Amino acid sequence: MGIPSTPHPTQGLVVIQPLKHQRCSACRRGPLSLLVLENGVPRCLSCADLGHLVLLPRGDTALTRRSREESALSAVVVRFNRRKGRYERQGVLVEEAALARAEERCLADAEVRRRRRARDARRRGVEDERFAAAFTAEILRLFPGCPAERARAIGAHASVRGSGRVGRSAAGRALSEGAVISAVVAGVRHVDTPYDQLLMSGVPRYEARRRIAPAVEGVLRAWQGPGRRERGRAEGGAGALGYGP
Repeated sequence: MGIPSTPHPTQGLVVIQPLKHQRCSACRRGPLSLLVLENGVPRCLSCADLGHLVLLPRGDTALTRRSREESALSAVVVRFNRRKGRYERQGVLVEEAALARAEERCLADAEVRRRRRARDARRRGVEDERFAAAFTAEILRLFPGCPAERARAIGAHASVRGSGRVGRSAAGRALSEGAVISAVVAGVRHVDTPYDQLLMSGVPRYEARRRIAPAVEGVLRAWQGPGRRERGRAEGGAGALGYGP
């Protein structure tokens, strides 16, 4: 397939990155890295009155848009893709001062975005601290014998934003009793039993949980108040409250 003599129609001026060495038909300068086709013959940018423009490669959409807005004169730069059989955009030519103004606008926006991200991060940090504190308080309500430091550690671990842990589930965010108990069970399982060692030795997960279930139940029973222990027995024991495997 031959290369079309002119690019596909587009709005505004079009400048070509040639695939072959070409010289300007007016001043004979060459080979040209960029050229303009006038009446089917190549012209260098200087002869086409575009020599004062600078190339902004494609890739930054915001900078390209703003550069063209700031520039009184601009041109689209294209190159022919033989495999696809079409011209493809490579960037734009704009006035150097316009590019500088556009870069300043983008930097200003980047600073605004940075400050917004910092504010959002601080806001999320405060929200996360409050949620972890509420989760910890609920742990201590359900398990008043749990050491405060352990309750804080379990609450902080379960409520990490984006972790996918039980504290960030819908039930966890609602501080449902089942979600809080599940978080405590997981904490006990990993800290107070040989669960991790069993997994590392190749014991299947469900078998490992079955083996350490009595130890988990023992810790949770010790952390419960007398009233809650009696309630657990009435409701069917540890398994009914989610302590079991």
